[in-house]
Amino acid sequence: MIDLYYWPTPNGYKIRLFLEEAGLEHRIIPVDIGKGDQFAPGFLAISPNNKMPAIVDHAPSEPGGPLPVFESGAILLYLAGKTGRFLPVAQRDYLEALQWLFWQVAGLGPMAGQAGHFRVYAPEQVPYGIDRYTRETNRLYGVLDRQLAGRDFIAGEYSIADMACYPWIVPHESHGQRLDEFPNLARWFETIKARPATTRVYEDPSSAYSSKPLGEDERKVLFGQGKA
Repeated sequence: MIDLYYWPTPNGYKIRLFLEEAGLEHRIIPVDIGKGDQFAPGFLAISPNNKMPAIVDHAPSEPGGPLPVFESGAILLYLAGKTGRFLPVAQRDYLEALQWLFWQVAGLGPMAGQAGHFRVYAPEQVPYGIDRYTRETNRLYGVLDRQLAGRDFIAGEYSIADMACYPWIVPHESHGQRLDEFPNLARWFETIKARPATTRVYEDPSSAYSSKPLGEDERKVLFGQGKA
């Protein structure tokens, strides 16, 4: 059994996609990031960076008791290793999938997240921030579009690289992007959207991501934390 500490954000969706595709037995433990659940001592013992998702594998392959894993990219790598699925074995293909996974966690996610923040959540319009991150996200969409030319998936077969990137393309409108400008990316997006596991995850009512405006208390919890 795997416990998934989850809230419906792009990083949370990544792990749900893998668990659904692999058919791994799991239970979802909600972490309401608007209410500050991510700062609870019990959760910090699993995810010291106070970010979800995180997992606890109660049946790891090695002895030592339940195994916690935090950071979405690390979780995907762990689950791929545990199941032997969705990560190529051949060295060149393996490295290609790994590079695109790291590209997502280091580039696409942070830049698209900042674009969404300045466009949707910032309490006041900051034109420089909006332009800076919208343009960089646009550049990254172009990088992925070129990678997908002439191929169905990012690194050959469907892999954790696709699972990592797809949830960050779903909210493209709030990132100021139009998929019709990226034909290869749009084709890939529709292919993954049509996968049964993707449909099950995104049509689950518990996965619905609220687009309602943030209250002041939620804003402080999400964006007002310092060292203390």
